[in-house]
Amino acid sequence: MTSWHPTQRSWAAGLLALVWLLAGPEFPLRAAEPLAGPVPAVVTAVVDGDTLEVRARIWLGQELTTRVRLAGIDAPEAKSDCPRERALAARARAFLSARLRPAGARAPAAVRLHDIRNGKYAGRVLARVESAAGLDLGRALLAAGLARAYDGGRRAPWCVHSGQ
Repeated sequence: MTSWHPTQRSWAAGLLALVWLLAGPEFPLRAAEPLAGPVPAVVTAVVDGDTLEVRARIWLGQELTTRVRLAGIDAPEAKSDCPRERALAARARAFLSARLRPAGARAPAAVRLHDIRNGKYAGRVLARVESAAGLDLGRALLAAGLARAYDGGRRAPWCVHSGQ
């Protein structure tokens, strides 16, 4: 029977540590396969122009509440230092709310989640979100000029100077 020499064990442990460092501590999250969907959900809150809180039905009698970022877009931030960006953020949020819950509607808005995957930040997923009427919410925000196409890289600024 062959046994490992202490140097070989150190080398193997070092290699495993290097793989873990390169992959990052969130490696299992990044490696997760996307879920094609559709997954039925109910919107519990419109957080901002590109994020919803939903209660998704994941199995018989099983529901999960989570935040969902609309995939492929970036909307202005409400907490920006720039007044113009804050105003655009309010418009994007109102636009999204109106598409989800038409005037006078009291029932929570039903949506379908497609192409679901883990987001960059813990506790939030990315998904293409479709309203009950079949409207792709991300595309609607883009068409209205209230969002920009976004691939996960560095965000383009909404204001040239923070004082705008």
